[in-house]
Amino acid sequence: MIGVDLDNTIVCYDDLLRAVALERGLIPESLPPSKQAVRDWLRRAGQEELWTELQGHVYGVRMQKARPFPGALEFFARCRTLAIPVLIISHRTRYPYLGEEHDLHQAARAWLEARGFCDPNRTGLRADRVYLELTKREKLARIASAACSHFIDDLPEFLDEPAFPSGVEKILFDPGGIHAHCTTACRAASWAAIERLLLGEES
Repeated sequence: MIGVDLDNTIVCYDDLLRAVALERGLIPESLPPSKQAVRDWLRRAGQEELWTELQGHVYGVRMQKARPFPGALEFFARCRTLAIPVLIISHRTRYPYLGEEHDLHQAARAWLEARGFCDPNRTGLRADRVYLELTKREKLARIASAACSHFIDDLPEFLDEPAFPSGVEKILFDPGGIHAHCTTACRAASWAAIERLLLGEES
């Protein structure tokens, strides 16, 4: 059983966050399309609340404009071909902390449906195998109760949680190469690399 995080692991918000931040005049045009770059710029400017509101807006109202990371859908499809079960297990509040109220769980499920991740003929991922947990603690508990053999996440601090289930192989999705210091998980820079690591070369 392979467990996969959703936000910033399957869903890429880099271009969308930059575009919305530019629309609102929050960042300079020169800032690269990177979630971390937008976040760091606003935090340095003392605009933590603006960052929180922006993120909630993008994860909700604007989520349908986000794109999947290249190779993510293909990974799910190949797992179906090989009869390897996959779950999505994510920590996501129901509504944003700040700004316009929007059902973030509904937005995530609609995005997965629209992008083909819940197409039974393509990925075999049923909607009831998508777990959107309200807290990090519940996410950890779900990974344990689902008996995941592997878990893929973009946050080294989550994979390093003391309560992270023992015996689960940790894979850190690090497309920006910003977590070279992480030594407690196997790092992968792309979904193609994750596919080779877990499924081997396609014959």
